[in-house]
Amino acid sequence: MAGQSQYEELMRQFSAFGAVKREMGRILPSDCPSGSAAVLTLLARHGDMRMSKLSELLAVDMSVTSRHAAHLAERGWLDRSPDPADKRSRILHVTPAGLAQLEKLSQRTCELLAERLSDWSDDEVAQLTDLMARLRASFDDCRGAPHVSEAVDVSADVSAQTTRTPANT
Repeated sequence: MAGQSQYEELMRQFSAFGAVKREMGRILPSDCPSGSAAVLTLLARHGDMRMSKLSELLAVDMSVTSRHAAHLAERGWLDRSPDPADKRSRILHVTPAGLAQLEKLSQRTCELLAERLSDWSDDEVAQLTDLMARLRASFDDCRGAPHVSEAVDVSADVSAQTTRTPANT
């Protein structure tokens, strides 16, 4: 198992990764911010679904998902129709215009990645992709698990602490 210093360096790299995410966000059109792009991506990948399922996949509150859906519907990229099983719920569906927008977003992102990673080998890109997928899966496995608060005891040997916190899980 990795030591504390390795996890601390990993935390620093996560913080630095924010710059990468911001640059990727800058290439998105102003009318399709990252949250809207995420909604389109999930609906295209998983198909039509209820707002509650989309909120679960996004790991955000229903009100956030509802705002994203309204934004996309205003642009004609998403349809919201009554759920036949429960008229109070809505089924979300990506429109052909939404799929076209998603294709544009994908093309822009691929071009940026190809430019920035031009000095990486195919194997290095594949390795990064695999490791990021594995990291995400590790967090998905823990999504429903409660987080344990860490009680800091300055007299304890730090290397002996095994308690997990949101910062180091």
